[in-house]
Amino acid sequence: MTQKVDTKFKREPKRGSHDFKLACDMLDAGKICHVGFTLDEQPYVVPMAYARMGDQLLIHGSIASRLVKNLAAGLRCCVTVTHFDGLVYARSTFNSSMNYRSVMVFGVAHVISDTDEKRRCIQALVDHLMPGRRADLRMSTIKELNATSMLALPIETFSTKCRTGPPSDSKSDMNARVWAGVVPLRLNAGEPIDAPDMIPGIKRPDYL
Repeated sequence: MTQKVDTKFKREPKRGSHDFKLACDMLDAGKICHVGFTLDEQPYVVPMAYARMGDQLLIHGSIASRLVKNLAAGLRCCVTVTHFDGLVYARSTFNSSMNYRSVMVFGVAHVISDTDEKRRCIQALVDHLMPGRRADLRMSTIKELNATSMLALPIETFSTKCRTGPPSDSKSDMNARVWAGVVPLRLNAGEPIDAPDMIPGIKRPDYL
């Protein structure tokens, strides 16, 4: 019997949504997810790279991975992606907050066993993590494919939540002579670092 997940918003419901497009936008904007599951009554949360392909969330790992083995066997999981967008400085500790976007996807992942489909999933993963890179890379060998498990989690049971905007201070604090506002935060790419054993004369590609 399928286990029903309660995705109702009990705390700050105005920040929550079950809009599929919004969930996809949040997933597409991230690179790292956290996969939560419980095994032998011990909870685990594992950071992993991921990609979205249509209405499925793709995660992958070694066939020897305990996480991959148990998810492939039907263990339920929760995959979370969070974007930390800013620190909200209110006029009190109680009302200070964070601006964020988050999405949680619940369910049972299934194994992608077809070789061609697995290749397409790996290509989707590369395109998501390193846009433009795939054209420069050789195709994965059968040995590499066999050493990798690709799992797909349907984006069916999910919820999103976000906070935006300035502080929400209490009226009694509005006259406090202290700075209030938002410090935006974002992830920026740094200067590429060449591999020390790279063949001399290779130029950095534009997609970096």
